[in-house]
Amino acid sequence: MNAGTRPAYLRWAAIGLVAVGGAAGAASREGLSLAIPNLGSVPVAIPLINVVGAFLLGYLYEAVTRLDSSRPTGKNLKLLLGTGFCGGFTTYSSLATDTAVLFRDGLPWIAIVYALGTVLIGACATWAGIAAGAINARGSGRRHEQEEGS
Repeated sequence: MNAGTRPAYLRWAAIGLVAVGGAAGAASREGLSLAIPNLGSVPVAIPLINVVGAFLLGYLYEAVTRLDSSRPTGKNLKLLLGTGFCGGFTTYSSLATDTAVLFRDGLPWIAIVYALGTVLIGACATWAGIAAGAINARGSGRRHEQEEGS
């Protein structure tokens, strides 16, 4: 099997894009998680990171679907920023660990609100990212049409 017929997940270039994006995302997450203090006994860094990551993923999804599918740019951006960066940036395993710690510390209602709130707000953030991407694309389309008409 030559490189041209290999599935994308077996191509070194694709693996490299995901690895570089994932390393940048994980490093960004770690830096932010160290910089953002807890709110009392409630860790707020991971929910904030996950919500921001959900918004970015929604925005990226909308932006990439509007790119010319005949060029590899969209696929490469999806691998680098979507699978790589956002995959490394967001962390639902840490959310689960934080939730378990809140339960262990005798804060069951806070744990439930913490976990469910993060997931629900994250879903809304994804929707908002898609909406923002669509609005941006419409604005870019109008500017492009005006430039062509002048």
